[in-house]
Amino acid sequence: MGRLRVSMDIGGTFTDVVAYDEQTGGYRVGKRPTTPGELATGVLDALGAVVDPLSGIGFLVHGTTQGLNALLQRRGVRVMLLASAGAADVYHIARGPRSRMYDLQYRKPEPLVPRRDIVPVPGRIDPEGAELTPLDERVVRAAAARVRAEGFGAVAVSFLYGYANPAHELRAGEILREELGADFAVSLSHQSANEWREYERTSSAVVEAYIGPVVRDYLGGLTRDLAAQDVAAPLHVMQSSGGIISAHSARERPLQTLLSGPVGGTMGGVALAAALGRDNLIYVDMGGTSFDVSLVINGRPDITPEIRLDGLPMLLSAVDIHTVGAGGGSVAWTEAGGLRVGPRSAGAAPGPACYGHGGSEPTVTDANLVLGRIEPGSFAGGELTLRPELAEAAIAKLGAEFDLGTPEMAEGVCAVANATMAGAIRTITVSRGIEPREFTLVAFGGAGPMHAVFLARELGIGEVVVPRFPGAFSAWGMLQTEIRRDLVEPHFRLDADLDGAAMSARLTAMAGTGLAWLAEEHVPEAARRSTHAADIRYAAQEYTLTVPLLSASEPAEPGFLSAVAQRFAQVHQARYGHANPGAPIEFVALRTTVQGDLGRAAPEKLAAATEPLGPQRQRPVFFDGAWRDTPILHRAELAAGHALAGPAIVLEDTATTVVPPGFALSVDSLGSLVVRREDQS
Repeated sequence: MGRLRVSMDIGGTFTDVVAYDEQTGGYRVGKRPTTPGELATGVLDALGAVVDPLSGIGFLVHGTTQGLNALLQRRGVRVMLLASAGAADVYHIARGPRSRMYDLQYRKPEPLVPRRDIVPVPGRIDPEGAELTPLDERVVRAAAARVRAEGFGAVAVSFLYGYANPAHELRAGEILREELGADFAVSLSHQSANEWREYERTSSAVVEAYIGPVVRDYLGGLTRDLAAQDVAAPLHVMQSSGGIISAHSARERPLQTLLSGPVGGTMGGVALAAALGRDNLIYVDMGGTSFDVSLVINGRPDITPEIRLDGLPMLLSAVDIHTVGAGGGSVAWTEAGGLRVGPRSAGAAPGPACYGHGGSEPTVTDANLVLGRIEPGSFAGGELTLRPELAEAAIAKLGAEFDLGTPEMAEGVCAVANATMAGAIRTITVSRGIEPREFTLVAFGGAGPMHAVFLARELGIGEVVVPRFPGAFSAWGMLQTEIRRDLVEPHFRLDADLDGAAMSARLTAMAGTGLAWLAEEHVPEAARRSTHAADIRYAAQEYTLTVPLLSASEPAEPGFLSAVAQRFAQVHQARYGHANPGAPIEFVALRTTVQGDLGRAAPEKLAAATEPLGPQRQRPVFFDGAWRDTPILHRAELAAGHALAGPAIVLEDTATTVVPPGFALSVDSLGSLVVRREDQS
């Protein structure tokens, strides 16, 4: 087996690869254009550009956007839903709240399965898990016949109270595979999301069925392609939770890969938080098509038990990431006399006007090029030479509509994009009672460091950190995580009725299941561990908060209820700004997370500066309405301890960092660029 630990991350515009040499402790980073029509081609191109020979790979992890793209672009397979007779409309009734209160044209999100493709199946389980009516197997077999006749690509099965007793779902799955073949995509709700709330559980099963064949085909094809290139290391895949699983397990549970690509940056952030000695960080990832925001709080990733994408809820443990359509390829356009930027993107093909691939609409990348903030000949490591004249023509045409000069219009495009991104940061912080000024802003992605200081200035954040390899930081983060599985079981008990010993036994059994799975994933016994939590709410409330438990045995110990109630009150206070100590609480679900350490890439220390920075090349860059002579540096010239005052542009293969006037830059021991206001440096 080889000595290289390698990660691959597919972005909307570029595919990034990071290789860590376990023998030398050094890194190699590469970037190639994403190939939208055949993503595996771009992955293999990027991999080959960094690793030669590929047989030198000893560990391989991949962040895939296949499932996410299939969902957002509505290009999954046709799904049939088997639901309990009498409750077959649960999926379409959904929930009542309007996400846009004052939109007179508001419509609920379009379900992935139309009513004509929902089959009511007689048979009923009660809330305690007892069978009231046997499953009508004839209806299931008739549904399978219709699947064959009409060419459905997958079947989702979600029966009432399937989380309390999955027997009917399991039997339906057996029948479907008997009729349709063992490899046919069947998603059972208790396997997709073993939790209460019928609509959300059904939605989870439907999404997994919808994206499942797309993800399975992609991972299967990539695995075969890698084997053909003499890659002996097993392929691992990032999960939405921030852990990794084998490609085989990912094909069985494709829903877990939904946020596979974006979460790598957050997990890199956890490692960076420890290395920097900063516990509270806001991570912003700006690429070609989107802007992602996530948090590390007290040194831990912000994990949520439910996500919502394209209006559809899914019950799964996932890093809480807020995404808006603001990236380097976001198109600037006019609406009702005002300037808009995004969410539509020029993508990788044709791309921004300056790419010279046929795009003519102005984008954020074009605006930054016009402002002098991008070096035309070194974009994406020199893989792409930008054409400033095409960017200027696109921005000038837009500027004519507002009677603005070309650089003024370009600065306006960036300002609107910055406002959109600052709003995304407020959504995940201020709206939850979190003060962003108490955090450090960490910027990565190909375009993140270009806009980070402007975002910090707007939000009052005092410090910006740009890590090494910012354009490939998500890929770097994938090398910092562990193999992981999350298990959940419903456990409805009021505090007065809780049997602590029984609860402890259930947690112990869940840990046993998870640890056995880690053994199947070839994790050494000494590297396996488990943690536990409970979903708790005040009695008579609807929604829950996840409260950590000290161990599986804690519920059986004296004083447990008092301790966990106090813990719940603290979590409630932090989340909602109030708590009601002493009020009855109710347990709703138990959660166990098992993790296994397969090794990781160590952060590389940067050599300390032995002499000050010498004179730098300068060229005009547009800041705050005026051109200013600005030093242009290459990041490779910077050593730990170097410092300079803005304005400045720092170039590197994977990103460009912009330091506006009034800010100062320094380099820490990890090679991170640290930017602060000059009066705070």
